Amino acid sequence: MASQAPENRLTHFLNAVVHIVPSPRRVRCIFAGETVADSTRVILVRAVGKRRALPLYYFPVEDVRMHLLNLGPKVEQDEHIGEIYYYDLAAGGREAKDAAWMYGEPRNSADGFGSHDAPDLRGYVAFAWNKLDAWFEEDEEVFVHARDPYKRVDCLPSSRHVKIVLGGEVVAETTRSVLLFETGLITRYYIPKLDVRQDMLRPSDKVTRCPYKG
Repeated sequence: MASQAPENRLTHFLNAVVHIVPSPRRVRCIFAGETVADSTRVILVRAVGKRRALPLYYFPVEDVRMHLLNLGPKVEQDEHIGEIYYYDLAAGGREAKDAAWMYGEPRNSADGFGSHDAPDLRGYVAFAWNKLDAWFEEDEEVFVHARDPYKRVDCLPSSRHVKIVLGGEVVAETTRSVLLFETGLITRYYIPKLDVRQDMLRPSDKVTRCPYKG
């Protein structure tokens, strides 16, 4: 399971099942104070269609500290890509079960490069995002999941008249909001604090995170 990841083998792979795009960014993941993987040659794998899932970074095995990984008993079958072998991660006195995985030979592969719907991912290692402590793209920490190259986030200043009314009371009114346009989502309006009735707001316990906005 420690086969080499040939250079340029997966320059791009796009079909109805999975998208694979090389990333020019340096990507690192940390567990128990240890850098588990550090690479400038990652590929971003994104399932699409009915299998749609969050994008994940796959590291060339040469850029992973494989001595921190131990092959576990869990093996799954992917109908397109083949067998999935899971690894436990151990470092700094801690252990994370099934924290990483590698693929075997893809199904219907006649040339070693995968078929039209089964890319050859041998020689690459993926990690369960939430089982590691921290992820970095270059020197910026990234939260929740890898940033998707097929998703845009644009923030544009706007002079539109925006007015928010709740229970007959004007909560906010402005002509200097910032509109956030994000692929696949409704437009969000961000309003300057000075144009919001702060006396009508109360803090809540809800906190969210986003790989784009923090």
